[in-house]
Amino acid sequence: MIDLYTWITPNGLKVSIALEEFGLSYRSHAIDITKGDQFRPDFLAINPGGKIPVIIDDETGITLAESGAILLYLAEKTGRFLPRQGAARHHTIEWLMWQMGGFGPTLGHAPYFLTYNSGQAPFAEDLFRKDTHRLYETLNARLEGRAYLVDDYSIADMAVWPWVSRFQRHKVDLNAFPHVKQWYLRLAARP
Repeated sequence: MIDLYTWITPNGLKVSIALEEFGLSYRSHAIDITKGDQFRPDFLAINPGGKIPVIIDDETGITLAESGAILLYLAEKTGRFLPRQGAARHHTIEWLMWQMGGFGPTLGHAPYFLTYNSGQAPFAEDLFRKDTHRLYETLNARLEGRAYLVDDYSIADMAVWPWVSRFQRHKVDLNAFPHVKQWYLRLAARP
C-alpha cells in the first residue's frame, strides 16, 4: 500500500493520475496547502521541504517527495509508462524534465501575474505571457503528428497534462495550439 500526501495542484494531480494509471493500491491524505498543513510538524517529519506530493511505499519502505522523482519511481517499480531502454526512455525522461524545469514552474507562477494580480506588475505580466506562449508553442510543435509526447502514453504525458488543464488560468486559448488541444482532450477522455 502506498500513502499519498497531496493537494489539488498540478504536481499533486500528476501523482494521483499516475497511481490510478499504474493500478496501485493507495490511500490519499489531504494536505491543505491553503491552510498551511504542509508546515505541520507531522508532515515536515516526512518531508522537511514542506511540499506536496509525498509518497510512502509500505512495500519498500521508501518515502519520496518531488513529483518527477515519484513518477520515475512508480514507473520503475511497475515497469510501465517508461520504456526500459533506448531512445524512447531518454526522450520520456527529457519531456518529464522539460515539464519539471520549465513548463511547471512558469505556469505555476504565471497566474499570479496574468490572472490574480493583473495590472500590478506589467514587466512580470509581459515576461510570463511571452514565456507561457513560448512553452505552449514548444508543446504544440512536439505534438504535431503525435498522439503522445513520445511514442506511447507515458509518465511525461501524466506530468504535463495537469498543467495544461489549467490553460484558462494561463490566459491561453487552446484553439491557438491545435495539437495541444487534441492531445489534452485525448488524455482527458482516459478512464
